[in-house]
Amino acid sequence: MSDNQGRADEDVQEVRLQKVLADAGIGSRRHCEELIGEGRVTVDGKKVFRFGERVDPRRAVIHVDGRRVETRAEMRYYMINKPRGVVSTMADERGRKSLADYVEVPERLFHVGRLDTDTEGLILLTNDGELSHRLMHPSFGVDKTYLAEIHGPIPRDLGRRLRRGVELDDGFAQADGFRIFDQVGRRVLVEITLHEGRKHIVRRLLKEVGFPVQQLARVQFGPVKLGQLKPGGMRTLTVREVGELYKAVGL
Repeated sequence: MSDNQGRADEDVQEVRLQKVLADAGIGSRRHCEELIGEGRVTVDGKKVFRFGERVDPRRAVIHVDGRRVETRAEMRYYMINKPRGVVSTMADERGRKSLADYVEVPERLFHVGRLDTDTEGLILLTNDGELSHRLMHPSFGVDKTYLAEIHGPIPRDLGRRLRRGVELDDGFAQADGFRIFDQVGRRVLVEITLHEGRKHIVRRLLKEVGFPVQQLARVQFGPVKLGQLKPGGMRTLTVREVGELYKAVGL
């Protein structure tokens, strides 16, 4: 291949920064130019002020206001509200309902962690291996928030006991946050936040302090909230949500 051909190929790979940002969903090109002019955009760790800056969207690491913008066109990010009774895999050799029964996109996706079959709620799906690995790795301490139904009455010191921690058969465990979310008679809905993902950890933790879980749902993973997404529903994450996930794991 000639030198001229090599340079031509390289030019094809590089695109004006404002177009890359606009294509990634940040806003119109005009708005993206304003962001660049205000010094709010960095490329590979360096602030960029020049509108004509050209970057390779497949390789450049771009941040806007400190939040990473995913510019690789092949990357996909979704959330799904896993219903109860569905296994947290993309296939099941025993023929049980799995996440694949609710995913209607052509890309091959991986689930970020799992939920118990009897637990419903938020699961992230992506083909971004690096982000997925960091979100699941305990060293990054990404919080997960759950709503658990238990039976009262609830002692005043329950939250303090959970935050202080208890010893389980596989080691120490504690909640990072706890509050009563709703209460009707003896039925109490509590919100509990943890940064770890050991198997059945929420159920085991609450059982250990004397309050077995009746129903359980994950409503938040790091900065991403389930919101009003119905069981079995799936949606694409917003540009902001993806950026916040990257920020949560130091990318």
